[in-house]
Amino acid sequence: MDTLTSVRLDPSRPGFLRQTERGGGGDGEMRGRNRVLRMMHTRISLCTGRRERALAETEESRKMRASLSILTAPPTLLLTEWAQSAQYGNFVDNLRLYVRGGSGGMGLPRLGGQGGKGGDVWVVATKNMTLKRIKDKYPQKRFVGGAGANSSIRALKGERGKDVEIQAPVGITVTTDDGKILGDLNAEGDRVMVAKGGSGGSLYSAFEPSKGQAKHLRLDLKLIADLGLVGFPNAGKSSLLTALSNATPQIANYACEYINITLSQLLKPEIGKVMYKDYKQISVADLPGLIEGAHINKGMGHKFLKHVERTKQLLFVVDVSGFQLASKTPFRSAFEAVQLLTKELELYKEELVSKPALLVVNKMDLPDAEDKFEELKEQLQNPEEFSDLLPDDMIPKNYMIFRHMVPVSATTGFGIDRLKSCIRESLDEDAEMATKTIHQERLRALRLHS
Repeated sequence: MDTLTSVRLDPSRPGFLRQTERGGGGDGEMRGRNRVLRMMHTRISLCTGRRERALAETEESRKMRASLSILTAPPTLLLTEWAQSAQYGNFVDNLRLYVRGGSGGMGLPRLGGQGGKGGDVWVVATKNMTLKRIKDKYPQKRFVGGAGANSSIRALKGERGKDVEIQAPVGITVTTDDGKILGDLNAEGDRVMVAKGGSGGSLYSAFEPSKGQAKHLRLDLKLIADLGLVGFPNAGKSSLLTALSNATPQIANYACEYINITLSQLLKPEIGKVMYKDYKQISVADLPGLIEGAHINKGMGHKFLKHVERTKQLLFVVDVSGFQLASKTPFRSAFEAVQLLTKELELYKEELVSKPALLVVNKMDLPDAEDKFEELKEQLQNPEEFSDLLPDDMIPKNYMIFRHMVPVSATTGFGIDRLKSCIRESLDEDAEMATKTIHQERLRALRLHS
């Protein structure tokens, strides 16, 4: 009987049956098979079309729901959710790693041979390194020291396992999962051992080697800078950093109800260098994202407040006209902004308030700025008299005393040169005091030894 041995659908004509090899069978049978296959193709196409339309509708519905949730969500919730989903954009300041020291080598009982010690794991402060680079280069975030060589007839003492060095940025605090601090890396070349290699097999261990230490640890970056800019959104910190230094941060309007937040600006600290004619350089860190409640981690507050800890001095930045974070939050005057910032620092870590501080009153190019500035000066001279402007739980224990109070306009450049001079004067004053303290301690030590 003549049979159709091979048929397929022609890609150029869907549903059209092409006969590739057949015997001399009848055309009627061929036409029947054609009709059946065309019907099958039509049904498959209809099912595929329905599925694609359903997927498209599902995707469209999902996007619409997401858009509606964004428009109706409170501004603070938006800041938190977007910050968490963005993971700092391209900035990483905390990384969890697994480390394990290398296992020791086997001993050789019949000759008393000792196995090699396992390699250690170190974290080393390295210039121009970032946590993101570590994360990208080692996606598994796993570091294991080399195993020690076994003792043998050729080498009774086994070779030591290779150490592993994790190159990390300067400014890292290395902690265990339970919060125990293993070490601080504050200067290039600083190093800390995080996992010790196991001992090689020897007479004292019945020639059995031991395994290396194993643990999870965290690398926590705290930016090191001379000055840390502290302020609420829209105070003009990024514009000020641009005017002061060579940094080019992205500048955004933080009116949350209009969804005009630039994520990289919200989530990425910026460091700029203030240059002086005598080639002196001063580093300034802009720490964005502070909102009321930052001390309890609102708006990713802890992620940025921790960077204030390693700055030598604080540079408060407030809008002379005050600010309102969103339509549902209260308006805050410049005086209230200063006290609320003080309270946020105090609640996060009380010793931060004892750091030397300067106050920058920004946006002096706005109408009535002079009158508002004079009013702020009066309020800061006697803050207790105006404490009734604040809620009881937001009145700081100790009011901040500023070394300098400088009116500026980051937009027009007004006051920027005076601000640079005040910054230099304040830092030089501290450096001089620190030098005197060191000299006095050395003299005291010499007297004790003499």
